[in-house]
Amino acid sequence: MEEVVLKATDVSEKVCEWRPPEQLRQLLDLELRDSGEPHGRLLALCRDVIRYSVKTNHPRFFNQLYAGLDYYSLVARFMTEALNPSVYTYEVSPVFLLVEEAVLKKMIEFIGWKEGDGIFNPGGSVSNMYAMNLARYKFCPDIKEKGLSGLPRLILFTSAECHYSMKKAASFLGIGTENVCFVETDERGKMIPEELEKQVCQAKKEGTAPFLVCATAGTTVLGAFDPLNEIADVCERHGLWLHVDASWGGSALVSRKHRNLLHGIHRADSVAWNPHKMLMAGIQCCAFLVKDKSDLLKKCYSAKASYLFQQDKFYDVSYDTGDKSIQCSRRPDAFKFWMTWKALGTLGLEERVNRALALSRYLVEEIKKREGFKLLMEPEYANICFWYIPPSLRETEEGPEFWAKLHLVAPAIKERMMKKGSLMLSYQPHRGKVNFFRQVVISPQVSREDMDFLLDEIDLLGRDM
Repeated sequence: MEEVVLKATDVSEKVCEWRPPEQLRQLLDLELRDSGEPHGRLLALCRDVIRYSVKTNHPRFFNQLYAGLDYYSLVARFMTEALNPSVYTYEVSPVFLLVEEAVLKKMIEFIGWKEGDGIFNPGGSVSNMYAMNLARYKFCPDIKEKGLSGLPRLILFTSAECHYSMKKAASFLGIGTENVCFVETDERGKMIPEELEKQVCQAKKEGTAPFLVCATAGTTVLGAFDPLNEIADVCERHGLWLHVDASWGGSALVSRKHRNLLHGIHRADSVAWNPHKMLMAGIQCCAFLVKDKSDLLKKCYSAKASYLFQQDKFYDVSYDTGDKSIQCSRRPDAFKFWMTWKALGTLGLEERVNRALALSRYLVEEIKKREGFKLLMEPEYANICFWYIPPSLRETEEGPEFWAKLHLVAPAIKERMMKKGSLMLSYQPHRGKVNFFRQVVISPQVSREDMDFLLDEIDLLGRDM
């Protein structure tokens, strides 16, 4: 526990102890044998696992859209790992079903719905798949029993900046990736409602059957929020299901200062929201929420397994919620979020969001002051995208040669920082722009000093390039 909890959050420790796969394979004793091994050997293996794993709880881990360590969530995870429940029936999981009900109810309130339904599931990608399948079921309920044959060509619309899970869901559900229409975005990465209107009208002219629009509240790279009200207007005009993928940006709803980023989300038919991101509930903790209260989720997914969901039980079987999930066994993921929420209160969660976005603003202002750093754009959320321009390129005109050379800088700095173990930061090319860094602030353990260190370290690692 000292190694994995205390040291992992210590800023003086390394974020990672990088080893290439072949070397790591030799360092770790991975072979499974016929005979068991002594406890002393197992403890040594545990220490090796901790040593060579990335410390995502470290204050200088900025690589993904999750980070940090919430101790209340951690305690909740200890409890659920020991209790080993499966959340499908009240008889085997009474506490955790009631906890999930309470958490979903509160999340539905923050969206702005008077009532609704929902379920926790393994990941925002799965939530988006739930939404796509549920929208299709609402459009043509016969598909559950009769399948795809005889259906018109179904078309869905989503932002060009959407999460890649939309394509995966279309492929998995048999809709086909060619039937996903990507709507153009503006220079900030927001879906353009007028372009959506044009594409919907064109699809109808071609004789296809539009059924779903997926908007994004907090895109993965730029942190963009689509204009939900205007998109909802298009959906209402054409009778389309509106799903909002707020996996990343949904947590802004708990902040009175920043919830306007999701203005209009109450008009959505369904929402994906991942508390394991900005609210640090621990991976994984993802809710799929539906405005419908007519048991649409259950109608769509129920298989009525008589050995599990008997209707003549001695208690109210409406609490046997497992039949509205595509899973059978299901983890009590709502519990760790509930524990954190109980400990911090809504005001504590709000402060967590406000602090992260205030620190993001601090970093933006520091980037503007420093020579060799250039913002991609002014951020509206916690995604700060920027280039580091080494001294050798600072006098070079911004032409093809400049951008070709700058494209090589971020990957080289990333390699150096990981081999040093000083921090972890993501980079990527994006829509015609060469490789740039994407820094994300989440953890309350992060300080202004860490922001300053980030810029100093990038300069130190890249100034000789």
